[in-house]
Amino acid sequence: MNTQRILIVEDEPDLSHLLAEYIRQAGFEPHIIANGTEVEAWIKDNAPILVVLDLMLPGKNGLDICKDLRQHNNVPIVITTAKVEEIDRLVGLELGADDYICKPYSPREVVARIKTVLRRIDNTHTPEQNTEAVSIDPDKLQVHITGVTMELTQIELNLFSLLHEEPGKIFSRQHILDNIYHDYRIVSDRTVDSHIKKLRKKLHDALPGSDMIKSIYGVGYKFEPEFGE
Repeated sequence: MNTQRILIVEDEPDLSHLLAEYIRQAGFEPHIIANGTEVEAWIKDNAPILVVLDLMLPGKNGLDICKDLRQHNNVPIVITTAKVEEIDRLVGLELGADDYICKPYSPREVVARIKTVLRRIDNTHTPEQNTEAVSIDPDKLQVHITGVTMELTQIELNLFSLLHEEPGKIFSRQHILDNIYHDYRIVSDRTVDSHIKKLRKKLHDALPGSDMIKSIYGVGYKFEPEFGE
């Protein structure tokens, strides 16, 4: 039997049990650990398909767990944290986590993130399908996704191209400002947010239900391809 185990590392019992119930309803088998010192041995013995890892833990903190796991294990990791300022450290350290989510969070959102990460991992086994799913035509200001064509403005095309080049990478607003506004207009973080909003709307209109551009609170944006179930 191929067990779809997901490890929840969280020391708040009410939160961990609520999240476990949502994960169970999504068809996975959740397991909860509250002490950081127990995590690596359990993962070695049970081979979960993904770990939801809180940063603030008794025994051993999530940052150290993530760093140590990445020395010998490629299990997908979704980090959770109540400290928004920690996200900057996570991105800077490049710990190898696959996603980040800030508390307080919706358990339904965490399950959605888990599914997205697992789909992205599965897609690495069929890269030819992934590369053919999206094509960009800079001359016509068009993006083609799974046969659907979107008409974009020049800025929207530049923005999409930047995010699409490295799926899963978090781009700060400042990085976006520095790399897509080549005409040196006076722009701001709000300008980036406005163009992201318009680009998202076009993606949603072309592919209803899609959510390819993710907001990472306090940091920026990233692109995660979603081509349907």
